[in-house]
Amino acid sequence: MHQHCHGQISVMESQRKRYAAPSSGEDSSGERGSLHTWKGYSCSVTPERVLLSRPVLQAALGTRHGVLLVEGGQVYSFGEFRWKQSQVSEVGPLKPVLESALSGQCVVAVAAGSFHSGAVTEDGGVHMWGENSFGQCGLSSLTVVPNPTPVAVLDPDTSPPHTIRVLELTCGEQHSLALSAQHEVWAWGSGCQLGLVTTIFPVWKPQKVEHLAGRHVLQVACGAFHSLALVRCLPPQEARRPLPDKCGQCNQLLYTMTDKEDHVIISDSHYCPLGVELLADGEARLEPGRSPPLRLQSSPSEPLSSHTSASAPGLHPSITDHTDYERRRTVAQNGEILTTRDSDMRDAAGTDSDRTVGGAGSQNSPYPDDQAVKEYLNKLSDTSLAEETAKMTIAGASFQPPADSLDLLTSDLLPGVMPVTTSSALNSLVSSCASAVAERVVSTCEALSLKKRINCHYPGVGGVAGAPGGVPGGFPGGPAEERVRLEESMQGKKSCSTGDIREEEAEGLSRRLSLPGLLSQVSPRLLRRASRPRVRVVPLTPVGGLPEAGELLPSLQTEVWSWGRGEEGQLGHGDNLPRLQPLCIKCLSSKEVVLVAAGAHHSLALTAQSQVFSWGSNSSGQLGHMACPTTIPRLAKLSEGIRVWDVGAGAQHTLLLADGDCYQPILYYSGQQVREAAQDAPQDQTEGYSYTQQPVLLPFCMNLGYVSGVFAGGQSCVALADRNVTGFIASLHELAAAERKFYCKLSSVKNHILRPLLDLGENYCSRYSSAGQRPWVRESLGTALGPASTVLLQSLARCYSRLCHLTGQHSALLTANLRRRREVKSLVMLEHASIFLDTYNEYCCSVGNFLVMGGFQALAKPSLDFFGKCPELLQRLAESSEENIPLSDLLVALFYLPMRHLHEYGRLLLKLGTCFEVSSVDYQKLQDCCSKFEALALHLKRRRKEAEYTYHFWKSFPGKMTDSLRKPPRRLICESSNKALTLQNSGRFSVNWFILFNDALVHAQFSTHHVFPLATLWVEPIPEENTDLYGLKVISPEETFTLLACSSMEKAKWLRSINQAVDQAMSGAGQSGSGAGQRAEPPISRTASYTFYKDSRLKEATYEGRWLAGKPNGRGMVKWLDGRIYTGTFKNGLEDGFGDYVMPSKTLNLNDHYQGHWKEGKMHGIGTYKYATGELYEGSFQDNMRHGHGMLRSGTLNSSSPSVFIGQWVHDKKTGYGVFDDITRGEKYMGMWQDDQRQGTGVIVTQFGLYYEGAFNNNKMQGTGVLLSEDNTTYEGEFSEDWTLNGKGVLTMANGDYFEGTFTGEWGSGLKVSGSFFKPNLYDSDGDKGRAVKLGRLAVRPEEKWRAVFEECWMRLGCEAPGQGENQRAWENIAVALTTSSRQHRDCPEMNLSQSHNRTLESLEFNPQQHVGPVTMEKYDRIRHYLIKACDTPLHPLGRLMETLVAVYRMTYVGVGANRRLLLQAVNEIMSYLARIFQLVRFLFPDLPEEGGVIPEPSSDPQDKKDSNCADTQLESPKPGRVVSSSSLLLPVLLPRLYPPLFTLYALEKEREDDVYWECVLRLNKQPDMALLAFLGVQHKFWPVSVPVLGERTEVVSSTKDACFASATETLQQISTTFTPSDKLQVIQLTFEEITKEVVSSLEDSFLWSMDDLFPVFLYVVLRARIRNLGSEVSLIEDLMDPCVQHGEHGIMFTTLKACYYQIQHEKTT
Repeated sequence: MHQHCHGQISVMESQRKRYAAPSSGEDSSGERGSLHTWKGYSCSVTPERVLLSRPVLQAALGTRHGVLLVEGGQVYSFGEFRWKQSQVSEVGPLKPVLESALSGQCVVAVAAGSFHSGAVTEDGGVHMWGENSFGQCGLSSLTVVPNPTPVAVLDPDTSPPHTIRVLELTCGEQHSLALSAQHEVWAWGSGCQLGLVTTIFPVWKPQKVEHLAGRHVLQVACGAFHSLALVRCLPPQEARRPLPDKCGQCNQLLYTMTDKEDHVIISDSHYCPLGVELLADGEARLEPGRSPPLRLQSSPSEPLSSHTSASAPGLHPSITDHTDYERRRTVAQNGEILTTRDSDMRDAAGTDSDRTVGGAGSQNSPYPDDQAVKEYLNKLSDTSLAEETAKMTIAGASFQPPADSLDLLTSDLLPGVMPVTTSSALNSLVSSCASAVAERVVSTCEALSLKKRINCHYPGVGGVAGAPGGVPGGFPGGPAEERVRLEESMQGKKSCSTGDIREEEAEGLSRRLSLPGLLSQVSPRLLRRASRPRVRVVPLTPVGGLPEAGELLPSLQTEVWSWGRGEEGQLGHGDNLPRLQPLCIKCLSSKEVVLVAAGAHHSLALTAQSQVFSWGSNSSGQLGHMACPTTIPRLAKLSEGIRVWDVGAGAQHTLLLADGDCYQPILYYSGQQVREAAQDAPQDQTEGYSYTQQPVLLPFCMNLGYVSGVFAGGQSCVALADRNVTGFIASLHELAAAERKFYCKLSSVKNHILRPLLDLGENYCSRYSSAGQRPWVRESLGTALGPASTVLLQSLARCYSRLCHLTGQHSALLTANLRRRREVKSLVMLEHASIFLDTYNEYCCSVGNFLVMGGFQALAKPSLDFFGKCPELLQRLAESSEENIPLSDLLVALFYLPMRHLHEYGRLLLKLGTCFEVSSVDYQKLQDCCSKFEALALHLKRRRKEAEYTYHFWKSFPGKMTDSLRKPPRRLICESSNKALTLQNSGRFSVNWFILFNDALVHAQFSTHHVFPLATLWVEPIPEENTDLYGLKVISPEETFTLLACSSMEKAKWLRSINQAVDQAMSGAGQSGSGAGQRAEPPISRTASYTFYKDSRLKEATYEGRWLAGKPNGRGMVKWLDGRIYTGTFKNGLEDGFGDYVMPSKTLNLNDHYQGHWKEGKMHGIGTYKYATGELYEGSFQDNMRHGHGMLRSGTLNSSSPSVFIGQWVHDKKTGYGVFDDITRGEKYMGMWQDDQRQGTGVIVTQFGLYYEGAFNNNKMQGTGVLLSEDNTTYEGEFSEDWTLNGKGVLTMANGDYFEGTFTGEWGSGLKVSGSFFKPNLYDSDGDKGRAVKLGRLAVRPEEKWRAVFEECWMRLGCEAPGQGENQRAWENIAVALTTSSRQHRDCPEMNLSQSHNRTLESLEFNPQQHVGPVTMEKYDRIRHYLIKACDTPLHPLGRLMETLVAVYRMTYVGVGANRRLLLQAVNEIMSYLARIFQLVRFLFPDLPEEGGVIPEPSSDPQDKKDSNCADTQLESPKPGRVVSSSSLLLPVLLPRLYPPLFTLYALEKEREDDVYWECVLRLNKQPDMALLAFLGVQHKFWPVSVPVLGERTEVVSSTKDACFASATETLQQISTTFTPSDKLQVIQLTFEEITKEVVSSLEDSFLWSMDDLFPVFLYVVLRARIRNLGSEVSLIEDLMDPCVQHGEHGIMFTTLKACYYQIQHEKTT
């Protein structure tokens, strides 16, 4: 490693000497825009200088050629020109040739694709030349375009079509994209990367990408076969438009809106699989503002004059969204810089179509980055700087800001601390507008809350875009540019969506509503109407930013969209699928991306925090990291302190321009090594290093001068650089680098310090929201800080976020100016210093206030839990080298840190000033501005000293602490040296001094002291009604004592102080401990053992385990003296969670044993209770009672259970539907229960064949009922007791005779009848039918059965009632259930799961339908496979439901329940299961169509053919689409488990018919084949002439038997081995195919069956198949077959089989 470093340094030194170009200000050559080109990254690489007469403004590289734009608008080309037929076809890179066809045109941007090029002229025209085989040049009928040729971009929607003005052009391998002045994207060429709704390629004429219409596109980039777009978040005007609620493509909801009392949360999780709906999402990542001013000579898409970022009206993510994973990630401290740059140059980076797939080189980078930067820069820059650098580099793993670095943190600003501008003109404007706006506000605040309307829509104060930074230097055409800028700014104000709204009115409303200070003008009535609470949390992304800065600084809120081919993952959506239309990469939406670049097969996104996200092909390490998968954006791996501000992407490499430890830019390279001698050889044959594992520092970078931009394409790299002129260029670079570094620092502090502090409040709040309350800060952080400090903290957070955001915008502007203008007048801080001065002043004021009130001390308490675990992070961010510095002091130092940057501003402005003549205007401006910043820095320093002096005054009370109490993290809260607190009943001369620290309450008496750790301490006030004493009761596990305060105020102070101290000491900052008023009981958590003495329930019990809030909480064990033991989890001192409870029974000398779930000290949830008596209950409990679904087996200890009940329990009693199997009496009851008694409707069957259905009352058959005996004797009438007839009724004999009258007596022991006897007429057949009893009318309806089972499943998914809940929460609950269960199994060796089972469980935690949208066949199959796996796993809620349903079904219909009269109920019960499970499935997969909905079949391709041959494909006949039904989806899962009891019932029901059928089958099968065929009337031509026997054909003779149609017969016999109707229908279909195959072999091929011909043949096959229970099979198919196939081909085949069955029964044999 050392050898590599020294080698690297020596080479770099030699190169530096060879270049002899100093990197500091001595050079006076005055060179600007010099161009250097090279390939690869090895030590021997030497950049070549391209000599041109004018400075180069932009470069673009293709696979083997490049295009250069120079000052004056001329274009040069170099490389291989295959399209230059008669002219020179190859030009070296050092001798570019002028594109003379563009003479007379002023070109402002160039682009290069793989083998074609383009240019944009000043008037917005497009010229293309190069390869045109795929239409990529937009010129029809030409395969190559040798010279630049105009291409018309016309809008066909206008008449006549008008020309679209183009700002920016980018090219891929087979396509080209243009960005119009309206910030819309136009495409031409070939492939899905166009994003057009077409299948006809090539597209010769440029067409608009409709899926981005209505969006403000800032930049576009082309890879070889994919496209990227940087899009600004929607402006608030769009939010006010009546957006459609459903996607026009897939008809799914675009957004959901949740009303949270005072604000509305709008969530958009909709992504259409075709792309994104034309009207964009309703998610409120909205940004006001207008389009940026055009910079003709550079990137027109640069968002330089757009508005400051805006808060989203509905976006309300809490910090809990940041996963632990993101918090733990450690990357460089480089933080966050906005770099907006020449996107044309970047996007034009060409691609290499001959890319290698390998990347199989050595894995060691030739330049270990940490050492390279440290040692090399040590030599190049001054010693002190290098030493500082070394410290930073060696500091170890540093924290990277969380990904969502500038998400909206909480809600909105305080009405009272609204950001106000000091401009008096602005205030007067506000006053004049207020009354006019008031009524409009009233109408608005009902749709969205008032605060959202006012705080979230800052378009900024109006103004034109002619602000500094608008015009590139040295270019003619100022007025034209000004016009362009104005036109563009007006366009930006317009909404591009298709809705119809009066835009000017909306814009005016937006401007009026967004003026600062407006809330102070609104009447109290309006505020009351909006119901705004007074204390609220603040957003960490400023709402609308700074109004004054809106027109001056670029916006940071952007999204990245991608489309095209995705086989290398270059689209960034987490898969390798192509996208036909643009789709937002959602994980980049909050990353403040400011630049995108596309290599051949990889993509890059540069953020405002100077981080690079990369994704796509990583075959040569071009992504800058080795993480997998590469299908999602991941951060490139850079050393600490490296801040990237420009990127270039080539075929298999990436080029990064970054800040190092000194302010001169450095270059990093990642990707494929290119050897000079082996450029034409296959890449995998090159020796040495062939790829990088992370970006490598290029050793020659310091010799190039001050690089202002980088470009890449093919295998080449290009850098544009300036030489230092009188130090001016160096100073500009230093200013921009300092601002980028400062923004990264501020962002790190915000993400790692400020955000977690407010997050503590959020975690508190989450505990309240479950109780239906709206949690406010007053109830969360207010507990620890008090109301005053809470407001101050909010003000501090708001001011800090404003300062951070301003810095981010300013760094973005400085970076953009480096690439374009590099002039002193481009500095916003000169003309608008007040924006910066006011922001710093306000921020310092808020920090001072917080400090004076002891806020930092109080803040240390709730934040110790977070920062105590990583103090090194806090110390590094605070730049403190002192050890054991108190947390509060660290926080003070940290939050005062930004003030130092004012000195930095002053120093750098002064340094810039020295580059000018003292008498010049520029010098005067710089000097004035420097003086302002220095004066403010001194002023704020004095303010800080005042604040600290005040703070120490409050801190310095008398009293000496002994050494034993003096601990570094201990903080003093208050003490009683002033006799303010005494011990009750203490002696007259005793001294009691109470000192409250943040970790203990100390009771000092003379020379001794007692320490009560706060882990087991809580305090409560003593009521004052009956006494004048102001007492506090302090409770510890070992003793309780009373403290007396001298006044109620002192009492309240101590109560609050102790509670706050306890809150901090026990790391309970993230949990809710707030009670009513001052009776807060903060959470106190520890692991401890303790024996209770006073608790009535736990008296003399010993608890060992976790504590919280002074009570057992977490895992623990309690042992009582009487032998009871509970082991499990606790909550708030009560058993809660899973636990094991053993309770000895004194009488039986055995134990009751419960194992299951608890809640609030009682058995609650699923559990198993083994009673000492031998009974066993398995099921649900509630409040220590059996409640819910459960099964009770009763019996003596040693005998088999004589009775079993399974069903619903309520409060320990059978209530609801249940099945009771009385094994002793041989009876089974299926019906309703009430208080352990049969009550309501029900059915009883007995082992002797008796069947009763009807009413039950008081556990007896009482009321109307139907009773049937085995011989079909039926009684229908009144009952009074079990089996006792009493009242009116009808008794029908088996032969049809019946009695009608009054009956009394017990069935089977003689009946008394008073009534009439009827013998029906022999010919009265209709009357006979009318007397048949319809069973099931008096039984429990199927949907009423087992409701408790389904309700429990819904509850497991987080739903109060069926269908009422959130889909996302259901999936979270599934994941939690699976994880918890698998963890329990892991803890129990006897329950250990196999690896495959574990993998299955992991796969079930995620929704298989990743993308929202219509269900396709592929998604449907994924859902089906998911359900199969889920139902096979009892740990899954659906699997548990399935297991329970199988248990209850078998319990019902097995044994005594196997009664043929129950068949109808059994079938209906299955249908009810299907309907109810399908409701669950559709809840989990909302996109699944309803019952009977159709899923279209995909277009036929080889994959479909393969799928159609799969064994598990559904069996419907080929149709345009698949019909979704509960039976087709769920029967294959459910029916095999229920098949045995169900088929038994069918067999019993069809017993007689099957016997008749079987007798006929046996008779007819005695005949040989020919005789049987003749008997059945099969036409002679269908008789087989020969049949295969043992592989040889044998002729059929009269004695041949069981040989004809043998294959069809064998196929049909498989019907008995299948379960579902669809499988059985498939067998029938295969049987028909086998018959047809055998007949066709002997007849001509064009043969078609008629039913008259087919039926006898099929009848023969059915007879020969000898299926024993064919009647049962037919009935089962008929009852359960999918309705959608009844009238199709399968339905006809089934009808034929049914006809055969009936024909056989009635067949007469001669």
